[in-house]
Amino acid sequence: MSANLPQYNPEDQEIDLILFFKKIGDFFQWLNTLLFRIIRFFVKNKIVMSALLIIGFGLGLYLDKTQKTYDHRIIATPNFKSTDYLYSKINLLNAKIIEGNTAFLTDSVGLKNPEILKGIKIKPITDVYKFIENKNENFELIKLMAEAGDINKILEDNMTSKNYTNHEIIIKTDKLASDELTIQPILNFLNESDYFKKIQIEEFKNAQIKLSQNDTIISQIDAVLNGFSSSVNRNQQSDKLVYYNENTQLNDVIKTKEALIYQQGVLRVDLVGMDKIIKENSATLNIENTSSINGKLKFVLPVLFLCLFIFIHLFMTYYKSQMKKAQLI
Repeated sequence: MSANLPQYNPEDQEIDLILFFKKIGDFFQWLNTLLFRIIRFFVKNKIVMSALLIIGFGLGLYLDKTQKTYDHRIIATPNFKSTDYLYSKINLLNAKIIEGNTAFLTDSVGLKNPEILKGIKIKPITDVYKFIENKNENFELIKLMAEAGDINKILEDNMTSKNYTNHEIIIKTDKLASDELTIQPILNFLNESDYFKKIQIEEFKNAQIKLSQNDTIISQIDAVLNGFSSSVNRNQQSDKLVYYNENTQLNDVIKTKEALIYQQGVLRVDLVGMDKIIKENSATLNIENTSSINGKLKFVLPVLFLCLFIFIHLFMTYYKSQMKKAQLI
């Protein structure tokens, strides 16, 4: 059996080491040659490449100054459960802007310069605290959904996010815009709905009726409390001992009054926002968009021109080498 075992040969190990170091030497030689060719390429084409860098920088600088994009952000509250209606209107507007339907934007929306519009979108302003404030059913819903999945995904889910109070409308233009000529016509278009105008009237009446009824109930509670206070004062002035029944539910009456007063405050605030279907809370105009390559073309174009020049040179070199090979066949 020992005759079949491989014999250790020191000469084979030396040959393997020599081949290994030879390959390392070949690699560094190839790397050195490649580095030299790169340096020679840049030296040989320094004038052309310098010109491309200068042209790219100058053109990018000009485009950065003339081809600007502006964002206009509106924080709005859809009233009367009109969130889906608002989103569908925004999607319609964006579709008309993308297809360049200036006739619709002028006639139906009322824009004077629709050509400056480049897009419009809407997203909810995530406010889970407002979502569950004084709404036990919403709180229980969030708890139930959180047990079944990631809470962050649930809060950002389309079904949940549309129920948030405030939403941000973002309008993009390629020129400066004004509130009168751009923002207000769009807001007027969003508020054009015969159905929700009827709902608005009824909701406004209901809020006023509730305010009036609550005021009446608060007055009645005050009368009860004043009567009880007068009774206590008369008994204190007499020599008789007075025993108070702990089940008079006086504490419940006081809590009811506090709840009604709080509700009155909420209703009065709600009435302020009921004057529109889509209530504009604030608007910030003409924010220069610097995302992506906006405002950075003076740096992007020189690099782009340089890469294109190198790619074309490599392609031509490869093509010529392959042509020579084809001619030898």
